[in-house]
Amino acid sequence: MSKDKKNDVSGVGEDIEVAVSRTEAFIEKNQKQLIYAVLAVVVIVSAFILFNRYHLAPQETEAQNQMAKAQVYFAQDSFKLAFTGDGLDAKGFKRIIEDYGLTESANLAQAYAGICLYKMGEYKKAITYLEDFDGNGDVNFTPTINGLIGDAFVELNETDKALSYFAKAYKLENKMLSPVFLKKAALLHESKGEFDKAIALYTEIKDKYFDSAIARDIDKYIERASLSK
Repeated sequence: MSKDKKNDVSGVGEDIEVAVSRTEAFIEKNQKQLIYAVLAVVVIVSAFILFNRYHLAPQETEAQNQMAKAQVYFAQDSFKLAFTGDGLDAKGFKRIIEDYGLTESANLAQAYAGICLYKMGEYKKAITYLEDFDGNGDVNFTPTINGLIGDAFVELNETDKALSYFAKAYKLENKMLSPVFLKKAALLHESKGEFDKAIALYTEIKDKYFDSAIARDIDKYIERASLSK
């Protein structure tokens, strides 16, 4: 029995030696390719670090400065100047996206640009910018933007698409925003004669967001939709 164990251990040792020998042979045979592969990784990583430090970081700083100028116009409801710039110091959200496309500021500018265009009545363009914004699942900003896309589709009489974006907005379950978009979706369903769907959404507001301002008079909407069936 012990002899068998010794043979087993010996066999394992031989297998390890063979594996090591094969590995060494592989390395010797492919030494140049392995070195090139390692060097390629080093070059890529170094280039990424240098790009971030010497290109992207300064770009982000410039973009943030321009964002601050455009946001001044935005706060004043000067949406055209906020979007296009003033031809002087402020580039506007459109140019920020074009000139600093890889920065976080450019991503945020997509949202601002979309809002500006919506306010200016350019709904199709607004949707394009808003859809390009990446909210990274933020429970406040993401539903707001999805809801605004829904509003833009309502203005374009594309109710099915509007409902899709309202659903994206309220499904994030933001206590303040979800009731707003649930109600908007429910009203759209009512306008389409889809009263059962409207009642289901109104009831969700009543049951799930009962402490919201919108829930206070939601019973009358439930009653209206029920009588319209």
